[in-house]
Amino acid sequence: MEQTLSIIKPDAVAKGFIGKIIDRFESNGLRIAGMKKLHLSTKQAEDFYAVHKDRPFYADLVKFMSSGPVVVMVLEGENAVLKNRELMGATNPKEADKGTIRADFAQSIEANAVHGSDSLENAKNEVAFFFDGHEIL
Repeated sequence: MEQTLSIIKPDAVAKGFIGKIIDRFESNGLRIAGMKKLHLSTKQAEDFYAVHKDRPFYADLVKFMSSGPVVVMVLEGENAVLKNRELMGATNPKEADKGTIRADFAQSIEANAVHGSDSLENAKNEVAFFFDGHEIL
């Protein structure tokens, strides 16, 4: 049983897609082991995305992720990291397969509705960034 982090980004929260996105996870065998809604500060967004600090999109990503509320979740299930990545679809919603979260709910490569851990190692680090152990049930 794996755990992975998922974030419903400010664009999808603002458009009222939280329930529809959660349904995608739960309908496909992922259980929510922890969840909270919060508004990332600039510092939190900078720290969370520090791995991208030298990339040209970093400043815009930080600004976007701190622009409004997000929903962070710990998803749990068999092959949770891969399953979440498949459900999300390609980073660019124009390239995402039909029926994926990004194809259905994202508006652009920048405002692409969701974030998901890309490896089991990163999932552990990302979950720990947002959740204390007692918050995961």
